[in-house]
Amino acid sequence: MPELPEVEVTRQGLAPHLSGRRISEVVARTTALRYPLCEDLGAKLVGHTLAHISRRGKYLLFQFDSGHLLIHLGMSGSLRLASSKEAAGKHDHLDISFGEEVLRLHDPRRFGAVLWIAGDPEQHPLLAHLGVEPLSREFTAARLAACLAGKRTAIKPAIMDASIVVGIGNIYASESLHRAGIDPRSLAGRVSAARLGELVPAIKTTLRAAIRSGGSTLRDYYGCDGAAGDFQFQHRVYGRAGQLCRTCGSPIRMLRQANRATYYCPRCQR
Repeated sequence: MPELPEVEVTRQGLAPHLSGRRISEVVARTTALRYPLCEDLGAKLVGHTLAHISRRGKYLLFQFDSGHLLIHLGMSGSLRLASSKEAAGKHDHLDISFGEEVLRLHDPRRFGAVLWIAGDPEQHPLLAHLGVEPLSREFTAARLAACLAGKRTAIKPAIMDASIVVGIGNIYASESLHRAGIDPRSLAGRVSAARLGELVPAIKTTLRAAIRSGGSTLRDYYGCDGAAGDFQFQHRVYGRAGQLCRTCGSPIRMLRQANRATYYCPRCQR
């Protein structure tokens, strides 16, 4: 699933090309993804100018004078810029045309979402419960400690909880915990303030490095220019079970937490 870095790379790739441009056509090739598509989406968008593209967690928000278009890439989705002359593929479910250039949603599993929000997007049910942005100044060790106080869940699923901090999925949770030297099985409420003081910058550093590298392409994710990310070649632990830790040389181990694979180094992470 595309995580925060992949969504941010998509946002950064689209914004310079589409901001300030007027929509000329909308073509939907399905009636529903994760949720039903707005039946009059074309009427809401055609003729309107895209003012800005922002991101909230793993959601993209396309701002117009009359509202916002919210897009989530789901498990396998991607947004790509294409020529209006390029034929759509089997899993290309939505085209938003800006003259000769088309923003095309590709989603083989159809777990993505495209929703129109007329009011304040921060009050939408999908966004209202979200926690702090991990790359913001507001994400501090003190704030994380307050959110984790008393929690008896393990630290890895805790930092993947979007009501605490948004956008940290399975890949970057494992990578950040290794960078901070914290065992993913540690009880969240018992991780010391000093160690949280190491975890917060580790999360920020990991996410920024992934964004600079175009994200991680493990199977379906591609940027808006069709290029794959290459942060997977820098992974410290994720997907490397049995391989040697890049820091200490010990074999990387894998375990299951909350039905997800967790990768860690038993020597570096305590």
